[in-house]
Amino acid sequence: MTKIWNETGFVADDPWVVETEETSAGSNQKAILGLDAFLARVAGTEETGLGVLIQPADDVRRLEGHFDRLALVAVAFPAFNDGRAFSHASLLRTRLGFAGEVRAVGDVLIDQIPLMLRCGIDSFAVTNPTALKRLAENRLPGIDNHYQPTARPAAEAGSYSWRRRASPAA
Repeated sequence: MTKIWNETGFVADDPWVVETEETSAGSNQKAILGLDAFLARVAGTEETGLGVLIQPADDVRRLEGHFDRLALVAVAFPAFNDGRAFSHASLLRTRLGFAGEVRAVGDVLIDQIPLMLRCGIDSFAVTNPTALKRLAENRLPGIDNHYQPTARPAAEAGSYSWRRRASPAA
């Protein structure tokens, strides 16, 4: 069973469903289309509020110029060891300036969620039983010190561990 989680908790009645050959959006649901299907749809309509699924091999830059039509970009994590969606989320937020919802779908594990949040992902389609249990208990793992800036600012903005100030001369 898939549950949607964000930093405020589990989301009830999420309307989004990944549209595949086996599934299609019902009357009260919104389809998350593959990249090519999304681009074909925006070429033929003026529809807004759409969702798109970015697979690891997709070029997220193809979405440029269409952000005003998007309500959600889902980035796929097909396996725990495939981190290309981290790069997709980071590009969407920092270089392309996408401000809408970015959702992680696929193999979302509890240990990766804090890093996904730092890359700009703000909602998660979670199926992993351990992740579901820990999120329900509000037990999100954390790392206090980070070596690089990301889409989400560090708690102490402008302060990175590799930058050392020289002591004033005494």
